[in-house]
Amino acid sequence: MSTEGRNIRTMDLDHMSTLEFLKVMNEEDQLVPVRISEVLEDIEEMVSSLVETFKQGGRLIYIGAGTSGRLGVLDAVECVPTFSTPPEMVQGLIAGGERAFVRAVEGAEDSKELAEQDLEEINLSAYDMVIGIAASGRTPYVIGGLDYANQVGARTGAISCNQKSLISKHADTFVEVNLGPEVLTGSTRLKAGSAQKMILNMISTASMIAIGKTYGNLMVDVMATNEKLVDRAKRIIVEATGVSYEIAEKFYEASGGKPKVAIVMIIRNCSLEEAIKRLESGFVSKAIED
Repeated sequence: MSTEGRNIRTMDLDHMSTLEFLKVMNEEDQLVPVRISEVLEDIEEMVSSLVETFKQGGRLIYIGAGTSGRLGVLDAVECVPTFSTPPEMVQGLIAGGERAFVRAVEGAEDSKELAEQDLEEINLSAYDMVIGIAASGRTPYVIGGLDYANQVGARTGAISCNQKSLISKHADTFVEVNLGPEVLTGSTRLKAGSAQKMILNMISTASMIAIGKTYGNLMVDVMATNEKLVDRAKRIIVEATGVSYEIAEKFYEASGGKPKVAIVMIIRNCSLEEAIKRLESGFVSKAIED
């Protein structure tokens, strides 16, 4: 596995100056987006499967261990404030449970049965999609989760950082990004972790765009849970409609704090009720059509 190999550029790492090491690490990190560009069609296939899942009312469940699991949890929780998704719509499961997010739980990633139990607890169904994440591509916890998902008829996907990964054989769609050895041998929180984060960003963002969570490049479904986000929501209304900040503020309040609804009310000069009805498709662009 390339993720476990030794990087010839850092064989004398402990004799390098800090700046020398940082330069090498920076150069290695620059390989990440290049390698991802080589698997965009595979990512597109996974996104397409996920979009169909969402359209049928299903959920996205990330499953992983260690760094991979934490990145899945991170992407899942960020969907709530960014796209106003219900917490259950995108979930992240990590081997060892929530406590493993801040402290490693020994042996958890080696249990296929634990993954099955975790998925059973959230009532995984054939309407859902499970995406397994494992830099090595061989984590038993992830394999167990994918096998159970296949058993119940759910869609499955796998993301790894080695070619011909074992987890790819257990998924309907898969992405294998070849990054070569880490600068610190086996430390897959480095290039592999960066690649996984970028791919998860792509998957969640592209799928949310496809189900109407944006208008242009504006996050019109943002959930304003603090002062910064409330201000952002109002500025989004300004950008989308061209009205003043004061008018945007007025319609933001009238819409119940929903930028999407406020935008339609302003552009169509309609009532709250009509705006909500127009948004049944989920897309602002369709809601403002004649």
